[in-house]
Amino acid sequence: MSEDPYDVLGVKRDASPEEIQKAYRGLAKKLHPDLNPGDREAEERFKRVSAAYSLLSDPDKRAKFDRGEIDASGAERPQRPFYRDFARAGGEHDPYATNAGFADFAGSDDIWSELFRRGGRAHVRMSGADVHYRLPVAFLEAVNGATKRITLTDGASLDLTIPAGAQDGQILRMRGKGQPGVGGGPPGDALVELAVQPHAFFTRDGDDIRLELPISLTEAVLGGRVTAPTPTGPVTMTVPKGSNTGSVLRLKGKGVARPDGGRGDEYVALKVVLPQPNDPDLEAFVRDWAVGKAQDPRQGMEA
Repeated sequence: MSEDPYDVLGVKRDASPEEIQKAYRGLAKKLHPDLNPGDREAEERFKRVSAAYSLLSDPDKRAKFDRGEIDASGAERPQRPFYRDFARAGGEHDPYATNAGFADFAGSDDIWSELFRRGGRAHVRMSGADVHYRLPVAFLEAVNGATKRITLTDGASLDLTIPAGAQDGQILRMRGKGQPGVGGGPPGDALVELAVQPHAFFTRDGDDIRLELPISLTEAVLGGRVTAPTPTGPVTMTVPKGSNTGSVLRLKGKGVARPDGGRGDEYVALKVVLPQPNDPDLEAFVRDWAVGKAQDPRQGMEA
């Protein structure tokens, strides 16, 4: 005699469709033969769970069963003895022998939907899971491009190419370097998230680089040639005579490398820095400097 499907799923007779579905999913995940290789007891129980769910998830069949019109196998009452035997052996009433018992998982977004959607008791084939890594990358390595060696979860070491102009948070995919597949399926991928470290004096603005460059009072007043750092090495630039703090100079093509081979620009903001400690001669000059006394750099800022 077939088991009561409500008892098989462990639900009450007035259980809602959602409660029945939840009970089935929990048992199916626990008992599926691919997760219990060689366990005949789990396999048989999985068959019973699938058959019970196949009946109770169908509103029409469930109603007929509750009214006593069909038995737990789905066969009508009364029936010939051989019909029940045929139903048990004939496959279409055995959800495990077909893919029908897996249909409820088709809309799920977890690994079980993939397992059951691809169907089959002993012929499940699916891709391996992706593996996620977070890789610290120096600022200039991201700007200029670099090669970094990473160690995978299986202990293997691989060289990863950091493309020129890589962004913080960018994810690089290493195909086939994730978890192995199931049933001959392809391996997953390794997904490497880049964590670009801040630089001591460079900041990034899209494809451009920004830099605050200290200059002396003499260089600001008289102008001159100064050395400025760039991502590809120091260059000499001209500070115009009479430059102020906040004046911005452009170094064309000295910014972030682009995939097309070009580069952004570097923008250099000047910052006038007085000598330390204070110079007595400079103090004496400023004290007697009439133009300096007459200057009001905050003119127009009245509230």
